[in-house]
Amino acid sequence: MLKEKKPTEKERSFSIDLRSKIDLKNITLNDNFQDNALIEGTIGKLEHAGFVDNMILEVLGTKGVLRIDISENEIKKIATEANPPNNPSQREVN
Repeated sequence: MLKEKKPTEKERSFSIDLRSKIDLKNITLNDNFQDNALIEGTIGKLEHAGFVDNMILEVLGTKGVLRIDISENEIKKIATEANPPNNPSQREVN
């Protein structure tokens, strides 16, 4: 039996809500020494992407919804850290 693990404060949870099992392409749960899992599918054509209450990134497709509990500010902070302004290793493309 799998042990349920609740996310810690710094971890992010997600949910995938598909309208049909047909859109679920692959779920892999390994029973060997590795603890990895893979979930693949399609949420269809993008209809909308945005934040709910500035705390949940929600990507709506014609076939489903992907939700991740991460704020817009966290994404901006991570993007800034990964690509600091005036980084000499980056070239501006005109």
